[in-house]
Amino acid sequence: MSEGRLNGPQTTSREYANLSEPAHRRRHDNNVEIGMRDGVTLLADVHRPDAGGRYPALIAASPYPRQIQDLGAPMGFIEAGNTPFWVSRGYAHVIANVRGTGGSGGTFGFFDAQERRDMYDLVEWVAAQPWCDGNVGMIGISYFAMTQLEAAVERPPHLKAIFPVAVTADLYDAATHHGLMSSSFVTPFLSMAGLTSDRSDGFWRSQPVDLARTVLHTPPLHRKFATMNGEASLTILRQMLKLPHDPHPWDDLWLDIAVKHPTRDQWWDDRDLTPLLDRIDIPVYLGCDWENVPLHLPSTFVAWKALADNPNVRIAMLGQFGLTWPWESLHTEALAWFDHWLKGRDTGVMAGPPIRYVLPGTDQWRTADQWPPAGTSLSEWALCADGTLAAHEGTPGSREYMVLGGGLSRARPSAIDPPAMLSWTTAPLTETVDVVGDIELRLVASATAADTAWMATLQRVAADGATAEVTAGWLRASLREVDEAASTPGAPVLPCRTATAVPIGEDVEYRIPLVANARRFEVGDRIRLVLTSDDQDPEMPAIMNFRHASVGTSSLNTVRSSSRLLLPLVM
Repeated sequence: MSEGRLNGPQTTSREYANLSEPAHRRRHDNNVEIGMRDGVTLLADVHRPDAGGRYPALIAASPYPRQIQDLGAPMGFIEAGNTPFWVSRGYAHVIANVRGTGGSGGTFGFFDAQERRDMYDLVEWVAAQPWCDGNVGMIGISYFAMTQLEAAVERPPHLKAIFPVAVTADLYDAATHHGLMSSSFVTPFLSMAGLTSDRSDGFWRSQPVDLARTVLHTPPLHRKFATMNGEASLTILRQMLKLPHDPHPWDDLWLDIAVKHPTRDQWWDDRDLTPLLDRIDIPVYLGCDWENVPLHLPSTFVAWKALADNPNVRIAMLGQFGLTWPWESLHTEALAWFDHWLKGRDTGVMAGPPIRYVLPGTDQWRTADQWPPAGTSLSEWALCADGTLAAHEGTPGSREYMVLGGGLSRARPSAIDPPAMLSWTTAPLTETVDVVGDIELRLVASATAADTAWMATLQRVAADGATAEVTAGWLRASLREVDEAASTPGAPVLPCRTATAVPIGEDVEYRIPLVANARRFEVGDRIRLVLTSDDQDPEMPAIMNFRHASVGTSSLNTVRSSSRLLLPLVM
């Protein structure tokens, strides 16, 4: 693997000074054994400068195969970062497998308290090695970002800075969207983790894998990955997942999520770092891409707010293709970050406002001192009875749609069936509208079932009719209770601990948070809200094609025109 040309944006559109230059060759120590406090051994590959001396270290830890983090494939588990980039600039890059994966001992616990303790021990082991100068950071996106927060809340003495881009702080929020299981994510994730963990070290370091590595790093092919959204690789992955794997612990964990723990309880609490984030006092660089609505984007802002008392937190929000696979974007930004905090170089990374974000629709970088940015105000839009989304409700009324459970033995839909979804659309905009911040749907609706689902998707409809999904929000109707004391305008807190049956046929007001986002709507564009109760049908909108397990009830759902969409507009 060579550094070559890295895909994706490398900075948040600014220049840095005093950055480490590529001046080192690499050496590799594979399958290094690292003892944990309970006697379990984790395995890691250590990549470091081959010259003598001591260097700061960057740890990347996950359940994904450490042996192929340099494969160059556009797959969702190649996320540890570009090893040659870091080693050549005077860093050790330690890629470790968490407990129960990739040959590491013990049992995988999926973001549990034991994994947090392991991350503490891993950091301290690395800091004590003769090739490490005692300054340790952590790097990598997605699960690699999650293990960074796990380590940081445990506060190992030698962990000096982290870069958890595309992070999840609360497993419940990623696996279950306000009571609706994110089945098209959870099921293949656990199957993939089980499948890859069953493969031996010899398999991952075999000649066919080496050949694939060579092909994937050819410049023309590598450049194509810069604008891949991952759906092509997911198709291949789904075919791979038909292969058998050991059911333990992977199928056990699936049963925990899908069957045994449908609402928040102690099992989920053990996998929620949110109450612990205020322990973190080291520098933290957060970030995500605006498209990552159903997985990591929500936690990015949860973490930002939880770290409000930490003065050394920065955040970068990226536009389209900001976080493609293999992960190589923001490496220069991360270098400025780690050079500053681990090497003591004045790179300029702390200068300016702490929030930098791309405004989709403009591709311009903007800055802010707070989230939502100063100058935003909530604008109410009525879900009118005629299907328009407007500032004024007009004549009060309602609209209805139907959701069907399974096992009805229908040969085909009937011509008299109500629609399976509804949409409300504005008139063409007469002025530019910038939506930036927290979004909420206050839905007034009734159902003919004791439980149903609400799935709302916000879309931009261009003047030529082209439609782009902006963000979405979800809520299981029986888990509608809101902690009013802890809620903030536009971002209600939904504990989702106690299910309460929906009063059949009665209007209920639901507060449904859509995932915070940013988008410019140009003159001539229209804003559309789509509402459904089951997104398993491929005709239904689903951002990143993340779909949910059905609630299973049949219901006729009626939406009142007194419902309101609250959009944060930059004035």
